[in-house]
Amino acid sequence: MNKAMKRSAALLALSMTLTGGAAYAAPGDAVPAAAVVTAQPIAAPVQITLNNEPLAVAGYLKAGQPMLPLRAVSEALGFTLTWNQADASVDLVQGAASAHLKTGEDQYSLNKAIKTLGAAPELVDNTLYIPASFVSEILNAQVQTEGAAVTISNSEVKKTAQTKGIITAIRDTDGHRSIQLNGVAVDGIVLNVSDDTVYEDAQGAALAFADLAVGMEVEAEHSLAATLSLPPQTPTYKLTVISGAESKDMLGTSGTIEEVRTGSDGSTSLLIKGAGLTETSPGEIVLQLSEQTKLTDIQGEAVDASKLTQGAKVIAVYSPVMTRSLPPIGKAAKIVLQAAAE
Repeated sequence: MNKAMKRSAALLALSMTLTGGAAYAAPGDAVPAAAVVTAQPIAAPVQITLNNEPLAVAGYLKAGQPMLPLRAVSEALGFTLTWNQADASVDLVQGAASAHLKTGEDQYSLNKAIKTLGAAPELVDNTLYIPASFVSEILNAQVQTEGAAVTISNSEVKKTAQTKGIITAIRDTDGHRSIQLNGVAVDGIVLNVSDDTVYEDAQGAALAFADLAVGMEVEAEHSLAATLSLPPQTPTYKLTVISGAESKDMLGTSGTIEEVRTGSDGSTSLLIKGAGLTETSPGEIVLQLSEQTKLTDIQGEAVDASKLTQGAKVIAVYSPVMTRSLPPIGKAAKIVLQAAAE
């Protein structure tokens, strides 16, 4: 082997060593040609420190923005990375949080909501690099840039938010589980849950995802970060059932009060039109109020019956025992005021 060939072999071995911790395409596999930059010299290397430890793989500057090795950074932050050879894309998962990106495209999905960051992922010598903003915007870590040095940390106390509300939808599709609170369609918030999510009742006893039901009043501890979609979605760490665990057979309807009716005996009933929250819940129903009917807002605070007027948006929870009339008539267990009439 002549000197030139030996040098080329040594450089290749060094390149493979340096890129071993990053997202890569297997040698010989087909990768979209436009997405590949081969043997590009890193003229302005960026040194990376993650949780006070130097990262073995360097980044580089592009148009003044640091580009960082995806696999090395994401796995150090606790994400599981899967490289999809067919379309040169990557899936990232950590608990209930998930992200997707594709080489050469400035489109990053966070829990299925799309973001643009001003720079596309680049494949350089079989290592996939992403803009530093990806780490803060998508991976939710703290990033500081100073010259040609980047410092990353996720060691700070986890930033969380608390949301109270009524479960209006429970979804389990292809292993992806979520719970919607305080509305249907674009209303409310979607809580993405995972095997790491903790479920318990108000006394601290353990529950499971299967124990949840529409109409339950819950308090969720979730990430402060949420998608910009409607409704927003967020990873959820803990879900506490405040009330309703004893009545999993309840039905629900989310909609608008079309009419407030007063009976000859002074009783009040509401005609509500909207969307049923379960397969057997009607979209239109008349619900009779009683002294046992709980009236609250979406934060669980008590509201006066006088606020339940025509045009108000509500979530109604009621017994499955109803008349066979159209619309059916039932007894309200809980009326949750979403928005007062305008």
